[in-house]
Amino acid sequence: MSHDLFEAARGAMAFAHAPYSKFPVGAAIRAEDGKVYTGANIENLSFPQGWCAEPTAISAMIMGGAKKIVEMAVIAERLALCPPCGGCRQKISEFASKGTKIYLCDETGVKKTMTMDELLPFSFETELG
Repeated sequence: MSHDLFEAARGAMAFAHAPYSKFPVGAAIRAEDGKVYTGANIENLSFPQGWCAEPTAISAMIMGGAKKIVEMAVIAERLALCPPCGGCRQKISEFASKGTKIYLCDETGVKKTMTMDELLPFSFETELG
């Protein structure tokens, strides 16, 4: 199941706009509707006002009509493992459960699988989750 998310995240990374950091990142979400939604980081000159790959994928998911992250893959071109940053962890947790699997990938595939609770213990919780 995770291999197709890895491929989708790697494909999304190719669309990153990272002229300043030179740090392309891709993310792919499988939502409760079974569809895969992708995103890449997008920078702009007034750094750090760009946005990460994970919220780009979340936005695609929401605009596609889905509301819940079932599993997610993240990949960066220049890191063996690229866990979501702190802000992204909280954004992901808004649409995920504590047991949602997050796959950390390199260019060859999934290298580590973590749950949302492992990535963000003691996160803020809402009635939506």
